[in-house]
Amino acid sequence: MSNVLRIALVDPNDTSRNQLKGMLVGMDTVWLEADCSRYEFYPDVVEQTNPDAGVVALDANPDKAIELIQRLSTSAPETSLLAVSESTDGHLILRTIRAGAKEFLTLPLTKEELSSTLDRISQQKFGANEGGSRPCEVIAVAGATGGVGTTSTAVNLGCVLAADPQNSVALVDLDLALGDADVFLDSIPDYTLADVVQNIARLDIQLLKRSLTKHSSGLYLLPRPVELHDTESINGDSIRKVIGLLKASFTHLVIDLSKTYSQVDIAAMQCASRIVLVTQLDLPCLRNVVRLMMSFEEMDNLQDKVEIIVNRAGLDSGQISLKKAKETLGREIFALLPNDYRTMVEVRNNGVPLIIQAPKAAITQSIRDLAAKLDSKTHAPAQEKEVAEKPAANKWKKFWPGAAKT
Repeated sequence: MSNVLRIALVDPNDTSRNQLKGMLVGMDTVWLEADCSRYEFYPDVVEQTNPDAGVVALDANPDKAIELIQRLSTSAPETSLLAVSESTDGHLILRTIRAGAKEFLTLPLTKEELSSTLDRISQQKFGANEGGSRPCEVIAVAGATGGVGTTSTAVNLGCVLAADPQNSVALVDLDLALGDADVFLDSIPDYTLADVVQNIARLDIQLLKRSLTKHSSGLYLLPRPVELHDTESINGDSIRKVIGLLKASFTHLVIDLSKTYSQVDIAAMQCASRIVLVTQLDLPCLRNVVRLMMSFEEMDNLQDKVEIIVNRAGLDSGQISLKKAKETLGREIFALLPNDYRTMVEVRNNGVPLIIQAPKAAITQSIRDLAAKLDSKTHAPAQEKEVAEKPAANKWKKFWPGAAKT
């Protein structure tokens, strides 16, 4: 699990409490476990949730709030307490620190001030962000068209990542209408993405994990809704909340996108740290890759996150050469997955991932290599990438009628 600070907030003032909640919810490194509007109820909240940090607003009743801090510093010493107030009175600050508060923050807060304070607490609790302490890697798996192997790539990539005991990995099926990640894993889930979205306001990290289906490989699955009408409650905002919650729970999150590139898919890609675009070496697929990359350029530079994966490489007939594909796309191919139709049909029909069904197969080793490459922190310098991609802009246009005239 990535080191995310779990926080419980108490503030009887609705306005300032909502402002603090808004700032905390918007931080990737924070999970707001609970918020409370009464000082007298807060000790029970801390006891039930056992947060890493508690934020106590003083202004509603400074004496009562300081007494609360003093009580909690004894009864819950593992919870670091932060006091917030509009007051800059030195005597109040001294009383608060003596009572046991680790930090005193003056309202109104900036996001930078709050983030810096929480970073200090996180370092005290978890140490510097090294080794096992790392942010969640969100990998969105997209397809140039249907049938190119997007789901098989997402599922098997997730299983390979989950095989590493240092990783905790979840897979989200965002093909809301026809997703079949559960079929690849031979799973009958009790809960779906629709259930999580409908209860997102009441979920905590522990309840979320109980809502997921755990496969024998160690991979957690959040499948698409069962009923088509359940997809209506899922939108871009709700997906961002779900992803934020999952990022607080796992080291890796793999998202199997649909082929519609809906607002839900775009929201997921914007949250992703890497986008794997699966294609084949045929003209319709490469044309779609070009079209997608042109669109991604206009969407907050999504193209910078994209890595192009060629699936079914080595297929005997109807394929464009790899050299020609690179020339057309104007960029390198990130990875090749070999054609192994028989093995993949067995994997899908048996509902058993590659690492279990065919651990020594070439396709399985290619997925392992892909996982290692994606998990690596080595990236090409931005300047080199820009040089490689600039020529593509002109080449892409030749796919459209009339482009040659311009």
